[in-house]
Amino acid sequence: MKKIVKVLFGVLQGAIIGLGAVLPGISGGVLSVVFGIYKPAMEFLSDPVRRFKTHMPKLFPYFLGYVIGFMGVANILAFFLEKYPAPSICLFVGLIVGMFPSLWREAGLHGRKSSSFISMLTAILVIFTLLFLLKQTSAVIEPDFIWYLFCGFCLALSIIAPGMSFSTLLMPMGLYAPFVEGIGHMSLEVLIPAGIGGLITIACLSKTVNSLFDRYYSVTFHAIVGTVVAATFMTIPFESFRSSTASCLINVFFLAAGVFIAALIDKMNFS
Repeated sequence: MKKIVKVLFGVLQGAIIGLGAVLPGISGGVLSVVFGIYKPAMEFLSDPVRRFKTHMPKLFPYFLGYVIGFMGVANILAFFLEKYPAPSICLFVGLIVGMFPSLWREAGLHGRKSSSFISMLTAILVIFTLLFLLKQTSAVIEPDFIWYLFCGFCLALSIIAPGMSFSTLLMPMGLYAPFVEGIGHMSLEVLIPAGIGGLITIACLSKTVNSLFDRYYSVTFHAIVGTVVAATFMTIPFESFRSSTASCLINVFFLAAGVFIAALIDKMNFS
């Protein structure tokens, strides 16, 4: 019974990661970190053949949930993002904030050095600056095969580099809406080039990331913590908080709900 619950819980967490991956401003990589599967996922992706037997039994429920969360809710997500964008994002921000204590504990698993804190602060500054500059971009591009390849690259990058939301990269260029719509309608015109771009990115970068963990665990993980902090801060819909008292209270409610759900998930984590 406990094993079944563990599998179902893994599917649920994977679905949340998949949903977070497609939600604007949220990184699926961030959620995979806070749920504790980022490192084993990178180990598997860096050498899937050799690590299939050791890693796939644990990761399969998460992968299944990811597909369900990402593919199955694209159209539903588009509706909620159009109707209730700020509360939806606040819920996920709350999830990340609520899981931060466990993330911080995992980052210090092998101790903390001055280089760890320097790495974290550097990541905060770099990611904050990058995301701020991307928000100022106003270029609009007509999507085609090459640009959907780029969308796949951005999606894979958001998994490999926690905190780097693919939506943050695509929305300023006008690519996010057609990309998500294509996924929701299972359009091969979108899925094929995006899949190719994603696989190439994972094949090229996952080994590098896994090597950094093996050699410089504390420095690498604290850089991820800094990335999560900066990306989460840039995700908060501050304008919505200031628009009205009712909007502010609704956002606070969903933030609190996210923190509460994250605390339950952390407490019930069977991994």
